[in-house]
Amino acid sequence: MLLLRLHKSAPLRLLLPRRPPKPSSLLRPRPPRAAMASVSGDAAARLAYPPARRDASVLDDYHGVRIPDPYRWLEDPDSEETKEFVARQAELAETVLAGCPDRESLRREITRLFDHPRHAAPFRRGNKYFYFHNSGLQAQSVLYMQDDLDGEAEVLLDPNTLSKDGTVALSTYSISEDGTYIAYGLSESGSDWVTIHVMSITNKQPMPDKLSWVKFSSISWTHDGKGFFYGRYPAPREGEELDAGTETNINLNHQIYYHVMGTDQSEDILCWKDPEHPKYSFGASVTEDGKYIILGTYDGCDPVNKLYYCEISSLPRGIEGFRDTQEMLPFVKLIDNFDAQYQVVANDGDEFTFLTNKSSPKNKLVRVNIKNPELWTDVLPEHEKDVLESADAVNNNQLLVCYMSDVKHILQLRDLRTGNLIHQLPLDIGSVSDISCRREDKEVFIGFASFLSPGIIYRCNLASTVPEMKIFREISVPGFDRTSLQVKQVFVPSKDGTKIPMFIMSKKDIKLDGSHPTLLYGYGGFNISLTPSFSVSRVVLCKNMGFVVCVANIRGGGEYGEEWHKAGALAMKQNCFDDFAACAEFLISDGYTSSRQLCIEGGSNGGLLIAASINQRPDLFGCALAHVGVMDMLRFHKFTIGHAWTTDYGCSDKEEEFQWLIKYSPLHNVRRPWDQHSGSQYPATMLLTADHDDRVVPLHSLKLLATLQYVLCTSIDDTPQINPIIGRIDRKSGHGAGRPTQKLIDEAADRYSFMAKMLGATWTE
Repeated sequence: MLLLRLHKSAPLRLLLPRRPPKPSSLLRPRPPRAAMASVSGDAAARLAYPPARRDASVLDDYHGVRIPDPYRWLEDPDSEETKEFVARQAELAETVLAGCPDRESLRREITRLFDHPRHAAPFRRGNKYFYFHNSGLQAQSVLYMQDDLDGEAEVLLDPNTLSKDGTVALSTYSISEDGTYIAYGLSESGSDWVTIHVMSITNKQPMPDKLSWVKFSSISWTHDGKGFFYGRYPAPREGEELDAGTETNINLNHQIYYHVMGTDQSEDILCWKDPEHPKYSFGASVTEDGKYIILGTYDGCDPVNKLYYCEISSLPRGIEGFRDTQEMLPFVKLIDNFDAQYQVVANDGDEFTFLTNKSSPKNKLVRVNIKNPELWTDVLPEHEKDVLESADAVNNNQLLVCYMSDVKHILQLRDLRTGNLIHQLPLDIGSVSDISCRREDKEVFIGFASFLSPGIIYRCNLASTVPEMKIFREISVPGFDRTSLQVKQVFVPSKDGTKIPMFIMSKKDIKLDGSHPTLLYGYGGFNISLTPSFSVSRVVLCKNMGFVVCVANIRGGGEYGEEWHKAGALAMKQNCFDDFAACAEFLISDGYTSSRQLCIEGGSNGGLLIAASINQRPDLFGCALAHVGVMDMLRFHKFTIGHAWTTDYGCSDKEEEFQWLIKYSPLHNVRRPWDQHSGSQYPATMLLTADHDDRVVPLHSLKLLATLQYVLCTSIDDTPQINPIIGRIDRKSGHGAGRPTQKLIDEAADRYSFMAKMLGATWTE
């Protein structure tokens, strides 16, 4: 999942992709078994789908169009009827999975390859260094600290001690400027709800401070170490016992508070709220020089924000002087509209450098004196082709700039004042996963990964005339021979001629004879880019099951900037499905695979992609894996944080936008394909969700599962639908972030053994 850097305040990504899964599984054939539809049909035909009550009385009127919603009752997670439905579907799924012959081989090999030490880039606070490390199969990574990079490391915070099953995860953290305290947020069972705790770093003793009902929040300390800013919502249901993360209540009225160390949360100082706009969310951060509080306001998930500031020294009684008043902090409105995105890169007193997409869909750097905001100057103009992903001030007056060029990262060192290029840093083809630095640092740590590289941390010395890039740590996976695999990038013309990038990973020198089981992964939304990353499960699929694994960079993502994003959003959403289908057709026509051996996979917004794709082109795929997808496009905005996604999808409350949504909403477009083409059916399908997913609540997958099983299977005798349609519903799990290692491995073994059986792929040691 996406990680926010310690020193950044960033817009909240409220609908995150499930990356082409990191701990997951992968596949290859003996003499190929036939696909599920032909050989395993007897077993599939005997699947007894659990009956689910259809309530014909539920009809909604959308602008004169009456839409039935017979499974509305599945929207109540606490009802006995819903619990019974979930239990019966779980039994059915386990019955099917128990018959998948390669399930244990996948679990064993993924576990073996996953059992390798992993490090994250170190960072400095006060006089200590900190870094995360996982020895291999630990449920959660552990935070270590050391006096210097060669010194002995000691454990500071080990989330594995907080639960027996590893389902308590560290979701956010921040260390005070002098390195005295760490404030850290814990989430349980994968929920987005976070509880913030504080620990003394000196003696590792917990402090009494405890802050509840925190969500979509960073933590930002004032430099005096007295306290920190954070964001929270009102409790979902006051006065009630609540299994946080299972409720579906809409999240409204986000607020920014300042917590003073040693005080009760009830005494926290309300710094900002906007009751006239209850759907807004906020982020507050202190600038690196400690002088300003920067307030970002976000309306949904678009890369746009308002930006206000407050000069701490201008508060005569300090922040604490506002505790007993009804006033909020006196923020000055620098940007008071949602025309563009503004992220602070650096400031020298009142002079600020921002990364923005104002009139620059591929981003640029600008500078302004915030006390005289009439004059804005470009520091680094927009690049003609490449997207400016990030810029970090380093070595006092330099910038470390990261560009994305055809979905691959480029690193440059530039002059902070002029934007002029100083050096291009050497980097293989892949992704910059982390940049760890502060403005005064002459040394930077850079995390790098690719499809065939599990991870390298570079130590870059900027003090020398030519920057020195040395390997600080390199992650090694025992038993993985990267030379046996190859990765290439192709550009596939979509329906309208737009070239869509796609990465293809496979064994070296495979014959393009259409015989290979293939997995195609996509996302396509929210300006999020799928850059190269390493996945144990993908490697296992290629190595042991002969799979070709592909990642399609379809429109809707951020791969080519905001224009690429907008070309797959709102009224243009159909482009996403067309792009994905074009990539699938390319894999068939170019000889990689056949439709019956092609599986598609995606999560969250990518789950929507998969479900819409099988509705629109059931003939094109042999199997589909849709994780935690947004499936009911007419009602998504009514639950938890769903209202924030209307910036990408639109909202059924508006007639024009209803007309966009009803055309592709997975729940409302399930049709019997054999009515058009005799003998056709839906591909074998697994919908995956989790009981504590309070991002895309489980009702989306449950309602679609009931609908698919009814329309295609139980509503007619002797149905042509032989391919199974099942749901994997995880317990004590959420949207994906913070999931313990064993759960990741188990889910990978389940979904990929299902895929292997459906496609006729088999295991080779």
